Amino acid sequence: MLSLLAVEIPYWGQSLLRVLGGLVAVLLPAGTIVYVFLFKMMSFMQSRLGPMEAGPYGSMQLFAEVGKWLQKEDIQPDNADKRIFRMAPIVVLMSTFLLVAVVPFGPDAWFTDFETGVFYALAVSSISVLGILMAGWSSANKYSLLGGLRAAGQLIAYELPMVLAVIGVVIQAETMNLQQIVVAQNAGSIFGSDIVGNPYVLTQFVGFVVFMIAVQAELTQAPFDMPIAESELVSGYMTEYSGFRFLIFFIGEFATAGVFAMIASTLFLGGWGVPFSWFGWTTMDSVDNWMNVAGPLIVFTKMMVLVFLIMWIRFSYPRFREDQLQRFAWKVLIPISLANIMVTAVLKVAF
Repeated sequence: MLSLLAVEIPYWGQSLLRVLGGLVAVLLPAGTIVYVFLFKMMSFMQSRLGPMEAGPYGSMQLFAEVGKWLQKEDIQPDNADKRIFRMAPIVVLMSTFLLVAVVPFGPDAWFTDFETGVFYALAVSSISVLGILMAGWSSANKYSLLGGLRAAGQLIAYELPMVLAVIGVVIQAETMNLQQIVVAQNAGSIFGSDIVGNPYVLTQFVGFVVFMIAVQAELTQAPFDMPIAESELVSGYMTEYSGFRFLIFFIGEFATAGVFAMIASTLFLGGWGVPFSWFGWTTMDSVDNWMNVAGPLIVFTKMMVLVFLIMWIRFSYPRFREDQLQRFAWKVLIPISLANIMVTAVLKVAF
């Protein structure tokens, strides 16, 4: 990006730009997802209009909601472990910021370019479990504790199929670098044709489906919303939170949905790129600089498509029972993921 701007920026300036970029990459998708899907899509699916008073077509409703939560009193239970209680939402939100740091947005538009980016993303995504456990235990509330324990069991169970689903992509791309995975999809070909490149959603469709189901569970979105379960646990591990701290949990939920969708688009939909054959590009070095501007828009578009699928399922299916939820992970998704790895490895060696 610095070469694109043709400006020499000191290290502190680069760090500041990365922080600001991270805030935009997390908060802008979160706000867009809340307005487009939570306020409008869910309303239309239920034959309602949704919020219409604050701004044109309710476009300022999100700011009204944020202002409301900022004005609410920050209440802490007398018996709570107050230090852990205060830290929990920050840990959950911090895992989202650490996760977005590995997503590439263009040939030179990235925060980090780890050679083991896939490993880093999967490792960092599990940090939110600690925050949820901290919230559930420190609240001194039985509903919160039950929600935290449910969340821990669920997230541990569904992290395994998520990891196994990604292994097929790593085998096919022969790298764990997310930038190189994007290049492999857009510079590749399928059945001798490079018109659409080689998006892994075609060759790793089983892995893609398993990954998206695991993401749904990691986000505790219906039908995997047992840790929150308003009809049973009031609001699960968030029961005792109010004001700004509840707002952090709320932002973290939808921001994480956006970041997971970005990672899924990078792994399976070609990320920031378009098929290189469209412009006569052959390697990463031949990609034009304008992709540093178009790349984030392409990632954002693909993210919105995948979040649409996540929210569509959330608004359509009833909640699993706890035994059904665990059985689905251990007896269905994990065996399917292992079979996908085996088939991918055999085909990779054979062809």
